[in-house]
Amino acid sequence: MTLREISFLAIGLTAGAIATAVIAGGNAGPALLTSGVYAWESFPIEKTASGERRAVFDAATATVDRLETHVTTIGAGKASHAAHRHPDEELIYVREGVIEATINGVSTLAPAGSVIFFASNDLHGMRNAGDQQASYFVLRWTSPGKEGPKPGGSR
Repeated sequence: MTLREISFLAIGLTAGAIATAVIAGGNAGPALLTSGVYAWESFPIEKTASGERRAVFDAATATVDRLETHVTTIGAGKASHAAHRHPDEELIYVREGVIEATINGVSTLAPAGSVIFFASNDLHGMRNAGDQQASYFVLRWTSPGKEGPKPGGSR
């Protein structure tokens, strides 16, 4: 073997060792969300101006860059926040009460058991349209290579 061939071999072996270490977790980044049961009683409660928020999880998974879910409870006639848009997608499951969902200026009532989907970059907002508290589960995700918040990012 020539010195040049030995040099190329050494460089290749070094690059391979570094890549293997990264893939094996030597510099793998944040831990992925694992399978599990997430009990209602374990969700930390954060008081908000309109009610409360219970964080469930916010992490990367094997197939998405971010999977975040929380439960929001809002008082009668209140909104959790102003209408907004974001590049990631969002799925809402109405747990109790009646939510008025507004998507790109069109409002629709969503009673308990309803599912609401907000597509990427659609202007959307929600408010409690009933006379009692309402609560809903939020599920947001960012697909690989797409713009959006990372785990622990914006709400």
